[in-house]
Amino acid sequence: MPACPYAPPSIPANDGSRVKALRRLGVLDTPPEDRFDRFVQMVRALLEVPIALVSLVDSDRQWFKARAGLDECETSREISFCGHALAANDLLVVRDAWLDARFRENPLVVGPPHIRFYAGAVLRAPAGEPIGTVCAIDYVPRRFPSSDEVCLLEVARFVQDELHRSA
Repeated sequence: MPACPYAPPSIPANDGSRVKALRRLGVLDTPPEDRFDRFVQMVRALLEVPIALVSLVDSDRQWFKARAGLDECETSREISFCGHALAANDLLVVRDAWLDARFRENPLVVGPPHIRFYAGAVLRAPAGEPIGTVCAIDYVPRRFPSSDEVCLLEVARFVQDELHRSA
C-alpha cells in the first residue's frame, strides 16, 4: 500500500475518552442553531475570511456545528486541519498550506475548497478534553497578526461556553 501523500492528524492515546466527552455534550448531528451561526459570521467579518467553522471532531470525522462559506456538513478526520489543531492542543495557524509538508498534498488543499490559510482555536469539553475548533479559512496565504489571534481565541471561548451550556 502506498504511503499517504499528506500527513493525517495523529490520534492521541486518550482519544476514546475525548470522543465520549464530546458525545456527552449532545450536540453532534443536531440542527443548525443561531447562537453558533452568529459566531462563525462574526469570525468571517472580523478576520475577513471567506470560510469560518465551528468544527467538532469525533472518532472518524469532523462535523460542522456551524459553517459560513462552505456547503459541506462534514469531512473525514483523516484530512482535517482541525484534527491537527486538536493534536497540537492549542491554536494552530497554517499561513500557507502549499508550503507546509503536512498539508500541501491534502485533498482540501489540492481540491475544493482549495485551502491555503487556516487558523483554528481549540474548543474543550468541561473537563478539558479537546473536542473541536473555531476556525478561519482562506483561499490565499496570509499573515495572522496577534490581534487576529486574540479575536479567534475570544470567539472560541464564547463558543465553548455555549457548548458547555448544551450539556
